[in-house]
Amino acid sequence: MKNIDPKCKQCRRVGEKLMLKGERCNSPKCGIAKRPFAPGFHGPKARPNAKKSDYAMQLNEKQKARKQYLLTEHQFRIIFDKAAKKVGNTEKLLIQLLEMRLDNTVYRMGFAPSRPEARQLVNHGHFNVNGKKVTIPSCVVKQGDVITIKDSSKRSKKFTNLASRIKSAEIPGWLNMNIEQLTGKVLHEPAAKDLKSNLDPHVIVEFYSR
Repeated sequence: MKNIDPKCKQCRRVGEKLMLKGERCNSPKCGIAKRPFAPGFHGPKARPNAKKSDYAMQLNEKQKARKQYLLTEHQFRIIFDKAAKKVGNTEKLLIQLLEMRLDNTVYRMGFAPSRPEARQLVNHGHFNVNGKKVTIPSCVVKQGDVITIKDSSKRSKKFTNLASRIKSAEIPGWLNMNIEQLTGKVLHEPAAKDLKSNLDPHVIVEFYSR
């Protein structure tokens, strides 16, 4: 089921900024900065240093990952199962699969200020992958894929000042951007050094291994 809670409330519920509103998350208007406690009647009364059970910590970490990448429980479980079936480190493979979704790749390249907007742009058909329009946010990119903005979309207000936005973006090493042509290329699968994340995949694996 799609999460329709206000984005700031989702951040407050997991107790961390998920950057769901782009630049607003770094401004004084950020919901978690203004009200750094969980939503609801009991939120302000909660003890911030109260010890959580292992299950509560594991659940919170899984929920944080799910909300950050805009996934339903069913979608997230499918991705976890794919990672678990592959040969290799499940923790690393899980983050790789999440990062290499098309909507997240568009966000990482700086084409969109947040993951929600990146997903909307993909859904609306603004991007080509290897010259073909793709409108499926969950599409997994692979090494060598080239992502471009459709010619008819370049005049959209969504891409105003895009070059300066890309210059200021922290683009991970597994991606390469051509700012002049406004195109991005997948160089390789994210390596361990590229997977700098606010998530603890080990705790997520523990949650599903109970």
